[in-house]
Amino acid sequence: MGLLDRAGGQLTARAEDAEILVVNTCSFIDSAKQESVNAILEMARHKIANGGKARRLIVAGCLVERYRDEIQRNIPEVDAVVGTGELEAILEAAGLTAPAAHGEASLPSSPFNILVSRAASAVHQHSHPTEVGPQLEGMKSSRPEGDARERQGRFSREHWDGATATLPEYLYSDETPRILTTPRTSAYIKIAEGCDHPCSFCIIPQLRGKFRSRRLESIVAEAERLIAQGVREITLIGQDTTCYGEDLGLKDGLSTLLESLAVLPGLKWLRFLYAYPNKVTTRLLETMSRHETIAKYLDVPLQHASPSVLKRMKRGGTAEVFLRLLEKARATVPGIVLRSTFIVGFPGETAEDFKELCEFVAAAKIDWLGVFGYSDEEGAAAFGLDVALKVPKRMIEARRRRLMKLQQKISAKAKAAWVGREVDVLVEGESDETELLWQGRTALHAPEIDGKVLINDFGPHEALVPGTFYRAEITESHEYDVVARIVE
Repeated sequence: MGLLDRAGGQLTARAEDAEILVVNTCSFIDSAKQESVNAILEMARHKIANGGKARRLIVAGCLVERYRDEIQRNIPEVDAVVGTGELEAILEAAGLTAPAAHGEASLPSSPFNILVSRAASAVHQHSHPTEVGPQLEGMKSSRPEGDARERQGRFSREHWDGATATLPEYLYSDETPRILTTPRTSAYIKIAEGCDHPCSFCIIPQLRGKFRSRRLESIVAEAERLIAQGVREITLIGQDTTCYGEDLGLKDGLSTLLESLAVLPGLKWLRFLYAYPNKVTTRLLETMSRHETIAKYLDVPLQHASPSVLKRMKRGGTAEVFLRLLEKARATVPGIVLRSTFIVGFPGETAEDFKELCEFVAAAKIDWLGVFGYSDEEGAAAFGLDVALKVPKRMIEARRRRLMKLQQKISAKAKAAWVGREVDVLVEGESDETELLWQGRTALHAPEIDGKVLINDFGPHEALVPGTFYRAEITESHEYDVVARIVE
């Protein structure tokens, strides 16, 4: 969006008014792929509708990496596709060109940090040895684990329809133009791209490429710019934020980054999502505890608790190991809220495995929990497992509902303990459920994925201002949401 805007495109909220339609897609699981396809077909109807303004329909993102040729073959209304590693191609696809600098006719250099080859890096080091370091912008680096898994074929997509042979390698930087679509007070910052993990249920490494971190200075510069624009809440994201900096030679890189960001003037809330269990270090937890601006919130997707299922998932760990991790987090960061996700119905999951998962969830008392039914994805290692191991879809859904029902009771009890607390609430606006209530979040709620704070009493205020922080008292609770009144 930033590239299109800089090249003269004007965003519109209504597809009916657009001359250029861009659908950004996901290809992670079946439901996401279906949602993406539905959106493409809906935009195709806009394009061919009588009186429609749309001249171009572009499909971008992960679905392109997976089904590039099939999209163009089966949906002729699509004029261009743009994969996850070629985002600057959006200008040509849209029929726009970037404005020339200082009257020059040529296009400016790519706004993305295009990673150079190791050979080029070696030449650069020979020519300018004092300028080369582990965080040299543009230097291609990787984690040893990623290199090893590449040799093992982890990133292969040779059987995908139309997939390019080269994996995505770009990184955006603080100089890349961007447009905020989040409310003005909140923003996401992606600190890394790609993933090296071997999880057998997942095709993200083939879609996004090998793990690669942004330079710390670039992330801090972007955060400072966002804060200057009025952002007060920053959420750091990546396919695995806890690997941040390992490819740059940093140890405990996420802790170092958090320490650099937590002290920025004007920042109120800072959190990170998607922590890998065995990467949650003592230093990381101590950093969270030490800084008031860092939300006492840890999102660590555990995926399962049965050792046999975790082994087939290529995740490792046991229920006992995970319980010790959660206990350590709670002891190190008083008041911490924990979030996790689990997959039920993974091939070979027995009734005993599922029972072990339920027992773990009951013991762990995780504050925010999501449950996904296993999605059999072609290209993932689990897709090739013996068909006799595959769990029927009806059983998968039954197990998902059962686990969520168990979590509902745990959540209701935990939320009851919130009653009487005074908390800072970021007010978002009218409730999605009724205009009689307003809604907001505390620092212990990540945007969009957790429960809500429902506000039924404005206290000393005649009206509330969305995007503003207020002090509130929790007055009642429900399974996932709590009710509050503003006190100042």
